[in-house]
Amino acid sequence: MRTVTVVGASLSGLYAARELRAQGFDGRLVVVGDEPHPPYDRPPLSKEFLTGRADEEDLALTDAEETAELDADWLLGVRARGLDARGRTVLLDDGRTVSTDGVVVATGASARRLKGGGLAGVHTLRTLDDARALRARLTRGPCRVVVVGGGFVGAETASSCAALGHAVTVVEAAAMPLVPHLGAELAAVCATLHGRAGVGLVTGASVAALRGTAAVTGVDLTDGRALPADVVIVGIGATPNTAWLAGSPLLLNDGVLCDDGCVTALAQVVAVGDVARVGGSRAEHWTSATQQPRAAVRNLLAGRTLESARSVPYFWSDQYGSRLQFAGRRRDGDTVRITEGGIAGGTPDVEGFLARYERDGRTTAVLAVDRPRPFMRARRELAAEEAGMTPVTVGGAGPGGR
Repeated sequence: MRTVTVVGASLSGLYAARELRAQGFDGRLVVVGDEPHPPYDRPPLSKEFLTGRADEEDLALTDAEETAELDADWLLGVRARGLDARGRTVLLDDGRTVSTDGVVVATGASARRLKGGGLAGVHTLRTLDDARALRARLTRGPCRVVVVGGGFVGAETASSCAALGHAVTVVEAAAMPLVPHLGAELAAVCATLHGRAGVGLVTGASVAALRGTAAVTGVDLTDGRALPADVVIVGIGATPNTAWLAGSPLLLNDGVLCDDGCVTALAQVVAVGDVARVGGSRAEHWTSATQQPRAAVRNLLAGRTLESARSVPYFWSDQYGSRLQFAGRRRDGDTVRITEGGIAGGTPDVEGFLARYERDGRTTAVLAVDRPRPFMRARRELAAEEAGMTPVTVGGAGPGGR
């Protein structure tokens, strides 16, 4: 290959660029990014950056020295609008085209929005510009904050708002936040962190309407309640950025469909990070974004799938001074066993706990609250066990060969 184009100046896009050089690619490297900013770290946006404990320079993922070493053409502030039928030309929205021999799709995902969310005071938190706007509003003085969505981003943002002294209420449409990730039993335990920090939690209700004319003044819920609000933060998930690929040969279904090695229906196109549906699942986690590029790049340069990018899923979340860590593949019906620490009255002990999810005598996943060292041991055990299992066979160079 003489030219490889990375579409997406994201975390996964940067890691793909690094892997290309590390694995010996010495041709032209082009990185296209729809934001004007060089790659930055997103997890601190809802935590350290929002509370003022980190500034923009702390978010930078690369520096001038590495940028020079990568020797890439950075096309920032321009959006990809199409990929030709052979996957050899990337079309940009400013009219330019990039001829290429290989493509890494790393376009990430965009925050879902509420209907009527154009009012002043209604925010999402996905990008640096989102975080800038929200931080500016929160530093103007105490306000009433309603966080819509009790997932990880919602919980972290609520935690930061509470730490800044704002009155916070979290609204979760499900019966309990994080049930798909943690299961009902431990999701209920982790939900108590909100109340322990003085944050209100409303479950089983969604947003019926936002109140206000120019600026938001409140949130009407489907259960008839009305919550006053000066700031509404919407954290109801994200949609993979695949619209620009419509009409291309790539298969799209809640992301770009890939085999276990991140290879798409075109052998010269791979996908990584939040936009990639690898081996049947899509993971919006920092770990996936940093681990997938190694295998994806190897397979791209080889022209076929040689290495799997599947690994034990892992994510963490910092909420109200506690760190939640999860690894594995939990399924409904797994038995939960607390192996360290404890839960008193449905609330985590002050020193936290380690829980194992088990099925047929085997650990399928682990969850820790404020137990980092035991968690890392358990995570290594999971990885070792999975490595010893029979690997998934990958047929062909893309989803059509499975």
